[in-house]
Amino acid sequence: MHYDKLVRDKIPEIIKSKGDTPFTHIADEKEYEEALVRKLQEEVDEFLAKPCAEEAADILEVLRAICALKNISLDNIEAVRQQKATERGGFEQRIILDKIENP
Repeated sequence: MHYDKLVRDKIPEIIKSKGDTPFTHIADEKEYEEALVRKLQEEVDEFLAKPCAEEAADILEVLRAICALKNISLDNIEAVRQQKATERGGFEQRIILDKIENP
C-alpha cells in the first residue's frame, strides 16, 4: 500500500515491530511544509468526524510542528490568544452575526 503522508517519528519502528517493512524518506523543507498542511487538514477532518481529546491532541501536535517550522513560539501564540480574548472576547456566548446595516 502506498501512503505518501507525514507520520509521527516512531511509526517506522512500530511498523517494523509488527514484522512489516516501512519505506520512508526525509522530507526537505518545502515537502515538509506541504505535508504538514495536508496533515493538519487530515487531523481537523478526523476531529470533526469524531470530536475527542485524542483527535484534538493530534491537531495540536501538527500545529506545534508548523509553528516550530515557522519560528512561532507557543508562548507567543498563547499571549496573542489572551490579548485577542481580552480585546475581542472568545466564543463562549455563541454569538452569530447575521448582518450589518449601514445607516
